[in-house]
Amino acid sequence: MTKNTIYTYGTAGFRGKADTLEKAVARCGIAACLRSQQLNGQTIGVMITASHNPVNDNGVKIIDANGGMLDQTWEPLCTRLANASSESELEAAIKEIETVIANPSYSSVKPSVVLASDTRPSSPHLSKTLINALQSRNADFYDYGLLTTPQLHWLIQAINENSEYHVPSSIPHIESYYKTLSSSFVDLCKQFVPFETGKTKLIIDCANGVGAIHLEKLCSMLLPFLEIELVNKNTEQTDLLNKNCGADFVKTTQSLPAGLSGTLSPMQLCASFDGDADRVVFYFVDSAKKFHLLDGDKISVLAAKQLSACIKASQLDLKLGVIQTAYANGASTVYLEDELNIRAECVLTGVKHLEKAAREYDIGVYFEANGHGTVVFSKSCLQKLDTLPANATGEQRSAVNLLKGLSTLCNQAIGDSISDTLMVVFLLQVLGWNAADWLNMYHDLPNALAKATVRNRFEFVCTDADRRLVKPSGLQQIVDEIMRPYESARAFIRASGTEDAVRVYVEASSQKDVDKMMQAIMELLTVY
Repeated sequence: MTKNTIYTYGTAGFRGKADTLEKAVARCGIAACLRSQQLNGQTIGVMITASHNPVNDNGVKIIDANGGMLDQTWEPLCTRLANASSESELEAAIKEIETVIANPSYSSVKPSVVLASDTRPSSPHLSKTLINALQSRNADFYDYGLLTTPQLHWLIQAINENSEYHVPSSIPHIESYYKTLSSSFVDLCKQFVPFETGKTKLIIDCANGVGAIHLEKLCSMLLPFLEIELVNKNTEQTDLLNKNCGADFVKTTQSLPAGLSGTLSPMQLCASFDGDADRVVFYFVDSAKKFHLLDGDKISVLAAKQLSACIKASQLDLKLGVIQTAYANGASTVYLEDELNIRAECVLTGVKHLEKAAREYDIGVYFEANGHGTVVFSKSCLQKLDTLPANATGEQRSAVNLLKGLSTLCNQAIGDSISDTLMVVFLLQVLGWNAADWLNMYHDLPNALAKATVRNRFEFVCTDADRRLVKPSGLQQIVDEIMRPYESARAFIRASGTEDAVRVYVEASSQKDVDKMMQAIMELLTVY
């Protein structure tokens, strides 16, 4: 079944049709063991999921010891392992990794690995395949069963930060995740939400994915400050996963998910998770039944607004950064820099680039427009928050307490639909805002995204964080001329990572101008 498949390990690990992944999963088990041995027995995670992909797909990715994504230097090593077509090639790939490990005594270190999976029907078989590989390497391992991807990241971070934990005999259970998030949220609300604000109601579309299982256990812990109604929570009928619902569907179609159409009250805030609950978008319909999306850009700016105010009130020397990609709406960048006086740093597309840049700040906010992201606090920032001078004012102490609360509420390992949702609800309560207030913080520029087939995507080379073309020679200058007549115009072309096509993004002050620019650029690309 997997004989002729060529694998490439990327940001999402290995992903594809479930019946082609058995070898890749087994080899990821070997890679996780070797990585654990390189790190002297620290625990590594392996997650079996394909996020927002259709139910017949699946995937596998390795979580590093810090709870983040696998160190990038290991990506080609995983690719080499997965594509080894014989025992001799596999042994050669392992020998290559041994030179990277550069530790002659690594083989005496017992690997430590934990695993989890989402609700796809192929996940139990792939988990068994993974366990067989771990047993072949004599690893200590523990299977958490059904988790969201961010939960496994969170647990890996917890295991490696606490010397009392040992796999498999002594490990943190998922209840510690529930307790940490719920107590952080409730404590923040008790301290900072005015009593008259009352209880918030939120409807969450769970994409019929694993997030539903864990939200049902968490909901009662959030009362009386948040009442959650769950829709699209059927994890038994697996063919419903991500079907006409979930974060990707809502953002792509700019419409309500299945289960909400025609029944939603005006101004009711809703959220949609994806299948493994690592991304979230918000939305509502107004009194005219018009749909309004609140995506990752809106989440990022909302968080930055409150964080900036708290840093100022704390009077601490803390550097705040907001990380975006070229796909971030230009209006969000202008608001951050002109209204909030916060630097918006643009990096290459891909969450690994955003996370890396965010961790260079005391407090880093990163969200992709698709709703994947979080807020990360550096160790030096947390130390500063813990060492407030004795003569600090009440305003300073209040600001510091809010920042400390958010540092616990926000998943410090990875973007997390559940913790991000609680952060958003809390911030809206603190500001006294409803969904329309949040939407009107700034107004998105009209935009469009399209795909054009080309003969060879590798001919398209970008610079300036994917915003300008270096090759083909002269093409960027023509695009500049196309943009010149239009107000607030921006456009870029970047190669697809998976097919001979390019992505074209265009924005301007009116939809009419966007359409004209897009038509001109798409016609321009027909000769390539």
